[in-house]
Amino acid sequence: MTPVTPRPALSALLGVDEQGGGQPRSWRERLVAQAAELTRSGGWQAITMAKLADRVGVSRQTVYNEIGSKRQLAEAMIMHELEVFLRAVDAAFEENPDDLSDAIREAAARVLEMAAGNPLLHAVLSASHGAESDLLPLLTTQVDPLLEAAHGLVRRHLDTYDHGLEEHRIDPLVDMVIRLVLSHVTAPSTSPRETADNIAWIAERVLAVESARR
Repeated sequence: MTPVTPRPALSALLGVDEQGGGQPRSWRERLVAQAAELTRSGGWQAITMAKLADRVGVSRQTVYNEIGSKRQLAEAMIMHELEVFLRAVDAAFEENPDDLSDAIREAAARVLEMAAGNPLLHAVLSASHGAESDLLPLLTTQVDPLLEAAHGLVRRHLDTYDHGLEEHRIDPLVDMVIRLVLSHVTAPSTSPRETADNIAWIAERVLAVESARR
């Protein structure tokens, strides 16, 4: 997948600071990324601050200084995976500025493909649809921020298209698409691409009905 350059609006939505692509990552970012790798390979229970320090090559005190507690580490990891998810969605819309159905199809396909190959991202997204996971505790406490961020990002993009929806119909369409994608993350029934085609088809039908009413 082509690397995505963060847009100011997305960074503001995520509540993160932008950083130039050529700059080295901070110790905090390296620690969170390495913790995510350890969680994917061995599960959350296998992580200790000492093990994380060894993997990154810093002292255990540096880990505590940069991250705080293990709970704070879990929260940072969840936000990291949320950022990965939202950047994929953002890129799909940015690359399809003239066709809303294609944008929805590509965004859904990317999320489903990423979730299928990333157990941690799968756990984070599945928790937003009510699934429980032993991979990473605290997920159920992070559901609302995930849904709100996803809804806000997709809604911002929809406002740039000539979709013909009445104002009060836009949020329900966004909510429908997001929940369809997350339901298939939790319980996939077909391949990511086929599922994305089906979700885009449903969105197309909704848009066509609303257009016919005008």
